[in-house]
Amino acid sequence: MNKLISAAGGVLCSALLATTAFAQTEVHWWHAMGGVNGERIDKMAADFNASQSDYVIVPTYKGNYTETMTAAIAAFRAEEHPHLVQVFEVGTATMMAAEGAIYPMQQLMEDAGEPFDGDAFLPAVVSYYQTPDGQLLSMPFNSSTPVLWYNADALSAAGVEPPTTWDEMRSVSQALVDNGMDCGFSFGWQSWVMIENYSAWHNIEMGTQENGFAGFDTEFTFNNDTVAARLDDIASMMDGNLFVYSGRRGDSLPKFTNGECGMWMNSSAYYGSIVGQAEFEFGQTMLPLDTAAADAAQNSIIGGATLWALSGHDQDAYTGLAQFMTYLSSPEVQAWWHQETGYVPITTAAYELSQEQGFYDENPGTDTAIHQLSLNQPTAASRGLRFGNFVQIRDVINEEMEALWAGDKDATEALNDAAERGNELLRRFERTN
Repeated sequence: MNKLISAAGGVLCSALLATTAFAQTEVHWWHAMGGVNGERIDKMAADFNASQSDYVIVPTYKGNYTETMTAAIAAFRAEEHPHLVQVFEVGTATMMAAEGAIYPMQQLMEDAGEPFDGDAFLPAVVSYYQTPDGQLLSMPFNSSTPVLWYNADALSAAGVEPPTTWDEMRSVSQALVDNGMDCGFSFGWQSWVMIENYSAWHNIEMGTQENGFAGFDTEFTFNNDTVAARLDDIASMMDGNLFVYSGRRGDSLPKFTNGECGMWMNSSAYYGSIVGQAEFEFGQTMLPLDTAAADAAQNSIIGGATLWALSGHDQDAYTGLAQFMTYLSSPEVQAWWHQETGYVPITTAAYELSQEQGFYDENPGTDTAIHQLSLNQPTAASRGLRFGNFVQIRDVINEEMEALWAGDKDATEALNDAAERGNELLRRFERTN
């Protein structure tokens, strides 16, 4: 009996030692990437997990950007939050204001002893997510900017070149429709493309206090004559289907990929989808210049999302998270992510590696987003946005722009109403924070 007990005890002890030796710390990552991009996130996590034996990254899809951010906030309040959450750029001010809830990324990296070089990141990407003294708050991940996609076969058949100005947008659209296409152009994420980026591209402030970077006491100024004139002109192009509106996000993508519309203004990150769906030669070029608003383009601003660490977990998990961030931002991983998706590489090294690999030579135009973002040194009007409650404010802007497309309001009325309603949400955020 004693021998049996002794033997059993030995087996149990060996099992416990084996379990301890191979125990891995889980690091949970909530994200908003469905479909193919969700599969790519799974691959990155799996590759990192296979590269070491101490930590396991567990990615979980939580819905779209708004749903993911809302879920993370609710989970934090219930003390059931993940270590890492993907938050889109318009949630930056909200995350910054939640000081007790976030673990600033640069501080996390330094606390974990991981190498961190802020100068390694592309300036147009990293500046959006830094404090005034240059400390990085969240890790850039999927950064993009809107570009002008075009059906090269359709433009060639119509005898026209890709437009470079808004006057040419009208004439090229007319040529496409005259040649049998259902519509000239469409766009998605209309607040981002036609208010936020249009303003930055022409060096026009969208709000006071450096678009919110200099303080929460900001007010909107996008309801100006220049933006109104551009939107009224686009509304006039609905006659004859030179322009067709088809939804707030990426809803209008099929109109481009199935050949209905010859041009489409939306994120560079639709590259992977367009490659997989379009059965024609396509290209991308810079956003059109409104010559009535500026003599030359300034720079576009980023969209997409970054990765925020949430506080309240064991330090061991944060050490694993820091190692994963080092892996995620490595040139090889970033170059692969950029080339697969159309998101811009977050580091100079990843961009240079893509050049060395011949990606831009083999796929002309795929560096358009990088050129747009780095076209000029950003100004106070073109650095980006940092407005509180901007998730809700974008919904307000969408509602008012849709009233314009429906013919219920002109652009001046729609923009004034959007600014007034948006300012109320800004004051609410200012009072709260």
